[in-house]
Amino acid sequence: MRLLVTGSRGQLGRALQQAAPAHGHEFLGYDLPELDITDPSAVQAAVDAVRPDVVINCAAFTEVDAAEKQEAAALAVNGTAVTNVARAAEFAGALLLQLSTDYVFDGKLDRPYREGDAPKPVSVYGRTKLAGERATELARRHLIVRTAWLFGEGANFVAAIRRQLDAGTKTLRVVNDQRGCPTYTVDLADALLRLLASGTMGVVHAVNAGSATWFEFAQEIVRRLGSDVEVVPISTAEAARQAPRPVVSVLDTSELQRILGSDLPPWQDALARYLREGRQERSGG
Repeated sequence: MRLLVTGSRGQLGRALQQAAPAHGHEFLGYDLPELDITDPSAVQAAVDAVRPDVVINCAAFTEVDAAEKQEAAALAVNGTAVTNVARAAEFAGALLLQLSTDYVFDGKLDRPYREGDAPKPVSVYGRTKLAGERATELARRHLIVRTAWLFGEGANFVAAIRRQLDAGTKTLRVVNDQRGCPTYTVDLADALLRLLASGTMGVVHAVNAGSATWFEFAQEIVRRLGSDVEVVPISTAEAARQAPRPVVSVLDTSELQRILGSDLPPWQDALARYLREGRQERSGG
């Protein structure tokens, strides 16, 4: 298949570029400045030029706290622009694969979130990503994949911890009352391409197996890097972030397991591979 991937220089876009050839796909990536997905004519021109079988939209406004003060900008990219992509994909007869997030949920459920659970975002970021999900439905052939807490080649939580350790930080203060699913972009990219091969449409949750708080995630990063830096648990209130976060946004992956025949590897295994492969050293994007 011919894949047109927006946001191609982000973490997931890079992983898809590396994975596509092994799955027999042609990868054509676009990112700023060559393609602004908020420009409908530019999106249509790119799709017309590539004539893709699948459009994978990885482009997003991902700064959760900044979105609280820049709602119009976040909505333009995460919501309205998806309308442009969906219409172009529909016109071309291509399937649209839209990436979404656990932040479309409020985190108050007492079990992992399933695909059919009602979204109730608590932040501007979550609301704009939900708007993107709704816009995706303008393409009759579409697949919405919700994922969470990504780490891979590019800027991410693991790379940030590594930088602090390299800078000589003696103590890390990390939130311990938000729980989610750390997910390696290499594993996610492979899952996305396998989902495409299966002909799946609709909504699917895809994250690495297991869950953690940010504090537990940081502890594992520090341990695997062989550091003796103290990791101190703090509350979300102490962190004083601009945007509210879902408290427990663990995603149920039963549907993914049914389709692919297995879950993605545990996040601890994924973290070990990420650190071993040295992808965090190229964390400029």
